[in-house]
Amino acid sequence: MNIVDSSAWLEYFADTKNAKNFAAAIENTKRLLVPSIVIYEVFKKVLIEKDENLALKVAAHMKQGRIIDVDLDISLSAAKIRAEKKLPMADSIIYACSLRHNATVWTQDKDFKGLKRVKYFEK
Repeated sequence: MNIVDSSAWLEYFADTKNAKNFAAAIENTKRLLVPSIVIYEVFKKVLIEKDENLALKVAAHMKQGRIIDVDLDISLSAAKIRAEKKLPMADSIIYACSLRHNATVWTQDKDFKGLKRVKYFEK
């Protein structure tokens, strides 16, 4: 299973040079998990920088994967990850989702660099 971090989704939608690194994970929707916090982050960024219509289209595309809601177990796990790894809140939640679902995180966010089950690509 795969989880694509917010930074990677934004690269994919912007079709940047790094987009190709994340296309396989994003386009394989049968193996794609999408934490709800990732939808929040991507929707917010597109809404602020572009417009609501595009943000809604982006969110609809993301919903092709299986949405992972933040429940009690993920929240507690994310808090422990925050304390141990010093990841920011959203990244801790994303990583907790990946551990719970035995998924690989695809990212270009340096906060994830060096963690197990992470495919990190330099920005």
